[in-house]
Order: sequence, then structure tokens, then C-alpha cells
Amino acid sequence: MSQAKSALKLEPAVEAQPLTEQVVRSAAVSPLPVRIPPLIPGVLPVVPVPTGIPLARPRRDNNGTNFQARVPVVTGEATFRGSMSVDGTISGQLGANGSAMVIRQRPHCVGSEPELTGEIQFKDMLRINGHIAGKVTSQKGTLIVDGSALVDGDIDVGAVVISGTVNGDVIAQERVELGAAAIINGNISTRMLTMKPGAIFQGDCRMLKNETSAE
Repeated sequence: MSQAKSALKLEPAVEAQPLTEQVVRSAAVSPLPVRIPPLIPGVLPVVPVPTGIPLARPRRDNNGTNFQARVPVVTGEATFRGSMSVDGTISGQLGANGSAMVIRQRPHCVGSEPELTGEIQFKDMLRINGHIAGKVTSQKGTLIVDGSALVDGDIDVGAVVISGTVNGDVIAQERVELGAAAIINGNISTRMLTMKPGAIFQGDCRMLKNETSAE
């Protein structure tokens, strides 16, 4: 009977230590399999990741949520009335008291279909990076047409710097600057016009009178 009692005798209690420390110490001392203490109810076990095994990379979803978004068609603050075609994802909130929306579109070739179709109004500065169709207006603002941009419509702003293509009339109260790759198919009305060698301008040019000049 004494032998049976000794066989059922419990081992002395060992002070509990964090699981991660026990795993690291055991692996460094002995190559034997690591002994993991029993699970504690309500606590998830921490399983160490073996070294030398690369982690799996996240997959690209078929619905297009992980694609590389292109540069927005318009950069800056503006008021837009019209339609917009989206080939990508839209996130945010649209409401009567205000809206904040983020649009991520897939890359595409400029010149196929307009990304914005309608009227754009802005105050300070606006940059066009893609293909838009419609009128762009601003009383004193500066418009920048990127080299990869295409504007199918009229422009009526304070100043404009064009490096892309504009199919329409351009009115700038202060100045018009045409870059080396600029293509203008329309008339230009401004107080000051500068053109770099290589720019293409097909239309008529009318120089506006300076408001401060004597009549």
C-alpha cells in the first residue's frame, strides 16, 4: 500500500512563468522537444514561430481591393457637378450636411473615357492629372494641367499652366503658360502668353487689356 501511495504522490509545485520565456529558455538549453505547460482556461496559448520560415504574403483579392491606385484625376478643393466613372473602390460617407469620400481607381490609359464629365469650379489652385470633359472655371484661381492630362472643354480661370492637351477655348485673366509638350486646340484670351519651344497651338489668340492701363 505504501508503494501505491508514493506512485500517486503529486510533484512539488513549480512557480509559473510566462510561456514565451519558458519556450525560449528550453530551446536554448536542450534540443529536446519543448514541453508546453497545460492550457489555462480562458487564455489562448502563444505558439512560437520557428526561425528561417518565411511568412506568407497577403493575397490580392479578386474584387480589386488590393490594387495599386493611380493618381486622382483632380488634386485640390473644387466644386463638381456632373458624373464620374469609377473603376475601383469608393469609401467614405455621403450626406446632406457634408461628405468625405475616398476613391481609389485602377490605372488606365488617358484618352479612352473621361473620368469626370461636368462643371468644375475652384477658388485657389487645382491640378488636373487625368481625362475630364466639361468646363473649368475660377475667378482668380490657378489651374495646372499635367503633362498626362486631357481636358475636353473650355477653361476660364485667373491663370493656367498647361503641359498636357486641351481641346477647347482658354481664358485666363492674368497669364497662360504653355509647356514644351502642351497641345491647345482652341482660342486663347489672356493678358500674358508664354510658350516654350515644342508647344502646339491651333487657334486664335486675343490679348486682353490691362485693367490698370489708361484708356
